[in-house]
Amino acid sequence: MKICVAQNRPVTGDIPANIDNHKVIIELAASHGTDTIFFPELSLTGYEPRLAKELATDANDYRFDELQKISDTNQIVVGVGLPAKNGTGVCIGTLIFHPRRERQIYTKKYLHPDEEEFFDHGQNFTGLLAGHNKIALAICYEISVSEHARAAFDSGAEIYMASVAKFINGIGKAIKRMSDIAAGYSMITCMSNCIGEADGYACAGKTSIWDRHGRLAGQLDDENEGILIFDTGTEELIREII
Repeated sequence: MKICVAQNRPVTGDIPANIDNHKVIIELAASHGTDTIFFPELSLTGYEPRLAKELATDANDYRFDELQKISDTNQIVVGVGLPAKNGTGVCIGTLIFHPRRERQIYTKKYLHPDEEEFFDHGQNFTGLLAGHNKIALAICYEISVSEHARAAFDSGAEIYMASVAKFINGIGKAIKRMSDIAAGYSMITCMSNCIGEADGYACAGKTSIWDRHGRLAGQLDDENEGILIFDTGTEELIREII
């Protein structure tokens, strides 16, 4: 399987512009025969908790039909970040497009205390990503919760896919944690982070993939959009800067 993590520079609050950007990145990944691609936390809006309520939407938003079409045409699973409506509240979600299948939303269960003013706790999934039963998903703060990675391992995950919005002051800790999860559970771990400004801070980039031994297989810089593709069979890595 070829798995991919993307690094994008969201336009704050502009979902249509970010969809257009996502399409370019997905098509690039698909040109390499990628099976799955995941984007950073809240990649369609930027990480802006104070805007989440007004920007919140759901899986059936017609604006996402373009992303569904790309998934269908290229036979690629796509995960994008958005504020997801949850009854009267909002969750931090990863919306997953499967080729010619119903869309899923993974919602962040473990919130950072700073997020609780703006978001509800989500429910995650029961089990692993549908159709790709070796992949477990995580969103940002969840990687620091030991029970989350443990549950992924206990479910049979071989790949731990984290979408994050890490700033410069937090990226070092996140990198170490993802390496430790890989080594501790013999899982390939992937971290998709954004660049640019969000919530008044500079995002750190450094989107990365680690092998099952916790060794860094590849990493992007802190300035450019791009993708990392990792072949889980051959361990070949492709790095593309946009």
